[in-house]
Amino acid sequence: MTGYVGAIDQGTTSTRFIVFDRAGTIISVAQKEHAQIMPQPGWVEHDADEIWSNTREVIGAALARAELTPADLAAVGITNQRETTVLWDKATGHPVHNALVWMDARTERLVAELEAEGGQDRLRGKTGLPLATYFSGLKLRWLLDHVPGAKARAEAGELLFGNIDTWLAWHLTGGPHGGLHITDVTNASRTQLMNLETLDWDEDILTLLDIPRACLPQIRSSSEVYGTCTGVLDGVPLAGILGDQQAALFGQACLSPGEAKNTYGTGCFMLMNTGERPFPSGRGLLTTLGYKLGDAPAVYALEGSISIAGALVQWLRDNLGLIANAAEIEALAASVEDNGDVYFVPAFSGLYAPHWDASARGVIAGLTRFAGKGHLARAVLEAVAFQTREVLDAMSADSGVAITELRTDGGMVVNELLMQFQSDILGVPVVRPKVIETTALGAAYAAGLAVGYWQSTDDIAANWGQDKRWTPAMADDRRQMLYGKWNKAVARSRDWVE
Repeated sequence: MTGYVGAIDQGTTSTRFIVFDRAGTIISVAQKEHAQIMPQPGWVEHDADEIWSNTREVIGAALARAELTPADLAAVGITNQRETTVLWDKATGHPVHNALVWMDARTERLVAELEAEGGQDRLRGKTGLPLATYFSGLKLRWLLDHVPGAKARAEAGELLFGNIDTWLAWHLTGGPHGGLHITDVTNASRTQLMNLETLDWDEDILTLLDIPRACLPQIRSSSEVYGTCTGVLDGVPLAGILGDQQAALFGQACLSPGEAKNTYGTGCFMLMNTGERPFPSGRGLLTTLGYKLGDAPAVYALEGSISIAGALVQWLRDNLGLIANAAEIEALAASVEDNGDVYFVPAFSGLYAPHWDASARGVIAGLTRFAGKGHLARAVLEAVAFQTREVLDAMSADSGVAITELRTDGGMVVNELLMQFQSDILGVPVVRPKVIETTALGAAYAAGLAVGYWQSTDDIAANWGQDKRWTPAMADDRRQMLYGKWNKAVARSRDWVE
């Protein structure tokens, strides 16, 4: 059998191609960043053509570094930033507007109008999601309203919509020359247009939001042979698609109800496997698809979504210039004993789970003349951990399951100061796996299972291994004091935007 499986990991700030072997070990990787376009406050865009160009480039580079060809790959999978929205011309293959990124907040007015008519949770029963700027259905609505002629062309099937997975799958399988217009259930569940029970586009919601069905992709499982790639991956089966956070859940081998992981990337995303039925949340979490393997029943998850985590470190680097690169933040934060009573609430695009408050904006609270850049750096790292505590508390209360350890992954888990504080503020152990690139690994697993490269999910569970474990070392009274101060800071961030 062909020796390896490839995964395209298309994230918020960069695109990677990673080649894995049967043990889940990385054989080769290539990565390239793309531009973050911010036309005005609260708006965030990407050039989807740039992302597609970078994807081709990193595939070629990763294969070349390992002296591989497409013939050495048994299959390829895609994982992607989920709610980022692309609308493109079927004939030319080019977008009609920059992609609207998941954290883009320009649909605030649409959200407010829909809430006024039926409340924030009017679509939660069918979609598992509250009304929010986060999801891609309303982003598509904005594009149809603001790109001249887009509505009529979408109704005629001349324009195609998709999250980034759909954009890449279409191009990989031929683009204007017969490319497959598909998505998987995990990405479809992030549009707020798919019914969680039927796993199909919901006609009532399409009517409410005035979305033409003709522009929507076909919804497929997360693991099946969709078609064959052309171009840079010529002849390789495209066989797996998972939204990035669901891919990390799968790559972390959270295969049984109650198992949970937290990914520390641009944002921070905690998911818990809840089994084969959707689990409604009463505490601000999202009910979403976990994964669906071929014809097997879909597996659902509870999710807590935090919009700003690693992006706050980038902000400290790029906007304030306090560090030259992201890795420097750990040493700067460690230069002080504690946060100096400084708290940073990074509500740059409002608060996501469990608050869902689009009116909130970022605040730095507790500043005195004593505070220095070390305290600010520490407050940045602690903000990630405090937000995770909010989500974990909600998840435990919703599910009735006391989480006894948290599996972590993503770029920030190399920061040992953060991981120790995370364990301290949660009061439970935090575990880092041997392979921290679990998002790409999950997409590889989905693709490899579809072609028999891995025989079953037992192989996935067997591959998972622990690299390091942090245990709580903080007194409970201090833990509660710090968390209480955090909640005061959060309260001061709210009700900022009129």
